[in-house]
Amino acid sequence: MLVADSLCVFRGDRLVLDGVSLCLRAGDAMLLTGPNGAGKSTLLRVLAGLRKPDSGQLTWQEQSIFADPAAHAERVAYIGHQDALKPGLSVRENLHLFTRPGASMADALEAMDLRPLADLPARLLSAGQKRRTALARVLLAQAPLWLLDEPSLGLDSAAITLLGNAMAAHRARGGVIIATTHVPLPLDNTCALDLPGAADPRPISLYEGEYA
Repeated sequence: MLVADSLCVFRGDRLVLDGVSLCLRAGDAMLLTGPNGAGKSTLLRVLAGLRKPDSGQLTWQEQSIFADPAAHAERVAYIGHQDALKPGLSVRENLHLFTRPGASMADALEAMDLRPLADLPARLLSAGQKRRTALARVLLAQAPLWLLDEPSLGLDSAAITLLGNAMAAHRARGGVIIATTHVPLPLDNTCALDLPGAADPRPISLYEGEYA
């Protein structure tokens, strides 16, 4: 479904990503690892269509994602380090802004254990509660491709279990997940892509069939 071929990205004069290639099919999950500054978040932004690579190809079902950026935006649910909630709106109101046709607000609230907080303003939420709200927004996007930058940030063990359940259900429906992480995530049968960073000149590639 998603294929990247020899992606290179510069930030100023610095080469952030050098020849990154990957291939993911329906139901696959990939963990991006590597030191700070290795380009993990940059790669997620490229895969989301938010930044064009300086060279290389990126396709979804054999079509360049940059040929129709609006169509690609519809198939992506992206969560960054910032939870991007409007502080004056309630949890329910924040989620309503991102609810697509066919999505169930009730199911998303239940999946992230947010029912008791649904009418609470976002400014009163703890860091973990904000993260769960951001993850519920991912569920409501009804998108086949999840791009998750440190999704477990601020979550306790119970919330990490909820995240694992949501990711497993998404993959069972044929969805694809790519996540950055510094800690273990509740994902089975994942492939790994290690971005070595500037200090390690090893070539970057996806070792298909090597599972974490």
